[in-house]
Amino acid sequence: MNQTKELGTESIGKLLFKFSVPAITAMIVNALYNVVDRIYIGHIKGVGSYALSGLAITFPISVIIMAFAMLVGIGASAVISIRLGEKNLKAADDILGNAIVLITIISLVLSIVGILFLDKILILFGASGNSIIYAKEYIEIIIMGAVFQNIGFGINNIIRAEGNPKIAMLTMVFGAIINIILDPIFIFVLNMGIRGAAIATIISQIVNTILVVKYFTSKNSNSVLKIKKMNLKLDKKIIKDIFAIGVAPFSMQIASSLVAILYNKGLYTYGGDLAIASMGILNSISMIIFMPIVGISQGIQPIIGYNYGAKLYPRVLKVLKLAITFGTLLAIIGFIGVQLFAKQLIGAFSYNNPALINLGARGLRIDLIFLPILGFQLLGASYFQAINEAKTSMLLSILRQVIVLIPLILILPLFYKLDGLWFSQPCADIIATALTAVFLFKSVKTLKIKESINKLTD
Repeated sequence: MNQTKELGTESIGKLLFKFSVPAITAMIVNALYNVVDRIYIGHIKGVGSYALSGLAITFPISVIIMAFAMLVGIGASAVISIRLGEKNLKAADDILGNAIVLITIISLVLSIVGILFLDKILILFGASGNSIIYAKEYIEIIIMGAVFQNIGFGINNIIRAEGNPKIAMLTMVFGAIINIILDPIFIFVLNMGIRGAAIATIISQIVNTILVVKYFTSKNSNSVLKIKKMNLKLDKKIIKDIFAIGVAPFSMQIASSLVAILYNKGLYTYGGDLAIASMGILNSISMIIFMPIVGISQGIQPIIGYNYGAKLYPRVLKVLKLAITFGTLLAIIGFIGVQLFAKQLIGAFSYNNPALINLGARGLRIDLIFLPILGFQLLGASYFQAINEAKTSMLLSILRQVIVLIPLILILPLFYKLDGLWFSQPCADIIATALTAVFLFKSVKTLKIKESINKLTD
């Protein structure tokens, strides 16, 4: 329990660095699975742009698979952090066992449904006659390996929650390195094309899963929690607790999938396969930019959860302040990079296609024009998740991606066509950030009142 005790005693700056840096690394590495695939696939001579378009069509499916990993993984890790703060190790062990079983069952169901209805799903999601063959070749393999992706990513969150962020990072890094090495071998050397990229990804995720499971089962690991046979029996109360918190990031992921589908349909209407390919690249670049901020949000989860459970409210507020400061700084750096080097960033994914580069660069600059304010919005939503205010967290999470964005996607293109699609996201960003500020300032005021009451009763 030593690594959990420090969550309530170590300096906030050191804790934030200790937990966020590995989390940032792990999230960037996780993003690399898709980014590296797209870079290599974009350089397949003769079919690169159509293959990228096909890959963009599969993006909503990948997001849905990841959503269930986050539903269980992030939900379980948040509850575990609070239970460890309450010094209830037995309950934390029970949550780990339930999370393993849940994520396995859900993933297997997803694989079966996905394979049975794949063609219909791809057409529904906007695949064209030119792109559907590439979409199918890639995603059917990813779907079959969903259980490995979800265990490797979902349960990795629990390693971080119990106080071992470096181990969580290393398991992700090792899998990503294998993916980066295998991608060119399967795609070009073995001449397997887009299917080779998917096989390389699944192999790397299998390795990641083995490492994560071994961590929680090996007698030689320093894990606080252990996977035990007695804890693998599903408990309704635990499932409810996991879902109550996990529903916020899950909803955000599902919303992202819905948004991607709407975008793809609009993009094909106003710009064809080239516009869809551009959005696929844009999503990859955005993912790399956002992952450090998401990494901070993952890093602060166990710190805030533990200190909130222990009623150490001043420490909770200090974590929040530092996290938002660093998140905003990272967002500003990303904004500068995008505005100055948009063409170079898009060009990294394209095999000598000037039309794709120009179209993608314009979309990228517009889409991320309000990036500097998004650190505040994303971390604000994550804060409510950490203190177990699931409804508020869910509202703020889906606000930017659903409540505001979807109407804009449907309305703006009617007046501005393709530019209307590009401008939809920044308009939603401003509104969502303003509303997040209202909720966050109210919560901070409440915590200060609780701390004043604690002082009076001491």
